[in-house]
Amino acid sequence: MRDLTQGSITAHLIGMAAFIGLGLIFQTLYFIVDLYFVSRLGNAAIAGVSAAGNVFFLALAATQMISIGVMSTVAQAVGRKDEAEANLMSDQAISMSLAGAVLMLVFGYAFGGAGVDLMTADAATAAEGRAYLYAFIPALALMFPTNAMVSALRGAGVTMQTMVLQTATVLLNAVLAPVLIAGAGTGVALGAAGAGWASTIASLVGTIGLVLMFPRVQKYLRLHVRTLAPKFDAWKRIIFIGLPTSLEFLLMFVIFVVIYWVIRDFGAEAQAGFGIGGRIMQSIFLPAMAIAFAAAPIAGQNFGAKRYDRVRETFKQTALIGSAIMLTLSLLCHVAPELMARPFTNDPAVLAITVEYLQIVSWNFVFSGLVMAAGSLFQGIGDTRPSLLASATRTFTFVAPAIWLAYQPWHKLEYVWYLSVASVVCQCALAMWLLLKTFKRKLPSPALAETPAAAACQG
Repeated sequence: MRDLTQGSITAHLIGMAAFIGLGLIFQTLYFIVDLYFVSRLGNAAIAGVSAAGNVFFLALAATQMISIGVMSTVAQAVGRKDEAEANLMSDQAISMSLAGAVLMLVFGYAFGGAGVDLMTADAATAAEGRAYLYAFIPALALMFPTNAMVSALRGAGVTMQTMVLQTATVLLNAVLAPVLIAGAGTGVALGAAGAGWASTIASLVGTIGLVLMFPRVQKYLRLHVRTLAPKFDAWKRIIFIGLPTSLEFLLMFVIFVVIYWVIRDFGAEAQAGFGIGGRIMQSIFLPAMAIAFAAAPIAGQNFGAKRYDRVRETFKQTALIGSAIMLTLSLLCHVAPELMARPFTNDPAVLAITVEYLQIVSWNFVFSGLVMAAGSLFQGIGDTRPSLLASATRTFTFVAPAIWLAYQPWHKLEYVWYLSVASVVCQCALAMWLLLKTFKRKLPSPALAETPAAAACQG
């Protein structure tokens, strides 16, 4: 266990973010590795795997309900030095995650294929997407217990060991991908399905490793099999904190589905270009995401310890560091977008769409960084409803206008990207305002916080 209520907040942020960032990088490399080898199969495979890969956001949305809830409750319990409470919330989160994994398998195989058909532009693309998805669904199910355990450890300030394990699983995926996709060394090429199986096998190995590692990397949390029976009061607390964040990720999934639907009339090249551009953007966001992920347990432990001044300082440092990173990434997308896109496609049409996408959406990178910083503080404080409210504005500022735009005769692909930029700016403005209101409501000012202590001393 790492005490985040003492010491430099900036040092905690950078130290934890370094390990979280490496973990996120290797986690994202699952998709980059798959995309690299799948891109050799043609535009239909790229578009199909990219479309099917959006189910990842749906699974991620569901896992966040548990992951954010357990991270926040464990962090606050650690801040209060309440070991029994921290273990209770960790055990119940794992119990919830096992139920979530079963539901993912059932609904994934029952409805996933129909979802891919809806998002794809033609039958060939749909076939590739289905092949990938059916092999990838077990990996999505394993995300539930894996993310629950990783988030519980993050709430306790443990990040380095999980990063090492994630690195090992990605290396395994990188070895398996060419073997299963292209049949390297075996002569049995599974195509797009091979990409899904590579991720599933690596995820299974990683999950087993995490179960073995969990009690060995810290002494604060334990895996108590006998206490996995549901305790619904604890489930309610986890859901209250995690559900709004889960709905945010679900909204992200909806937005991606809408984009694929809106641009499908532009053909598989447009969907492939957006798929590549979206994966590149997710990858280069990782440093800022790592800072935000580190900020949440820091804010949570200090909120639990009633160190409200440190909660405010956590946001300040997160916003400053995150904005600097995002500004740098924005400049990179304006200067060298083709350099980042070319490894994934040699098709001039796909490359042009990817480059245009990155150049336009990079205008909202700084605003996206501030949204992530605010979201991490809402998670640490244990009230993520304001973050959901800010994200929900994109239903009105992006989803509805994009659907309307698709029916206009003058509709152009780049209009969708500009609309996305405008909607993120609006989301950021509301998130900042709601965060300030939350600070006033939940964080007493220094003068007020000191008054009871001063009164007690005088008494």
